[in-house]
Amino acid sequence: MKKIAVIQDLSGLGKCSLTAAIPVISVMGVQAVPLPTAVLSNQTGYPSYYCDDYTEHMEQIMEEWEKRSFSPDGIYTGFLADEEQADKILDFLRRFRQEKTMVLVDPVMGDNGSAYGIYTEGLREKMIQLVRSAQVITPNLTEALLLLYGKEEMEKRYAGLLELAGEKRLEQIGKIGKHLANEYGLQAAVLTGVENDACVGNLVVENHNSFWRFAKKIGGSYSGTGDLFASVLSAGLVKGMSMTTCVEMAVKFLSKAIEETVKEGTDRNDGVCFEKYLGELL
Repeated sequence: MKKIAVIQDLSGLGKCSLTAAIPVISVMGVQAVPLPTAVLSNQTGYPSYYCDDYTEHMEQIMEEWEKRSFSPDGIYTGFLADEEQADKILDFLRRFRQEKTMVLVDPVMGDNGSAYGIYTEGLREKMIQLVRSAQVITPNLTEALLLLYGKEEMEKRYAGLLELAGEKRLEQIGKIGKHLANEYGLQAAVLTGVENDACVGNLVVENHNSFWRFAKKIGGSYSGTGDLFASVLSAGLVKGMSMTTCVEMAVKFLSKAIEETVKEGTDRNDGVCFEKYLGELL
């Protein structure tokens, strides 16, 4: 069985990170091997949370995995709390990555034109190192601009994009995607959750070609949707599925889950009701 090392936090409430990745990757017939970066009572979007940082334990886990000659087919990283955790993941890549290991990085740093509270220029530099080590990345538009330009310039460019609409906006975002893939030598850059009119689009730039996949916009934004999307891609790509197939599968899966979530009136912090649609990924 194929194996993916999933390096993310574990949040009890608010379906995201490991609680989103493990069921998706597992139902797709791939073993998810979690390396927790932190254990939280609930994800950080809630008014308060308890967090037990696992950074100091990551080395001990890696030592045990080395004893067992662990050799993952894929490595998938998401939310990182600080620069030290980024260094641990770079070390993980040096120790466990093989020639054919597929590395997917979700460079979690911000959304909707704002950087998250964890953001520092130092973390950005570490994230760039991770991105350069990856074949595939799945940033949202804010994160794509942060990777390319840093916080101040991201805010200016994001504001400029908000003044555009329709094809003009998509054209400019397409250029950002191509710039990102070229700048960091990526096999593919997938810009997720791009809102345009009444749709949400995902831009795929792969091997110098690009295409969009759209879904009807339903409800607002929910915790964990990016994690679910990236999890489908990581499992599918490790299994040898094409990027097009992976993205289309992820879009259909998330569209149904979000529609169900809107019907139930679920709070955005609680995440989306994806469990009943896991069978769509078989």
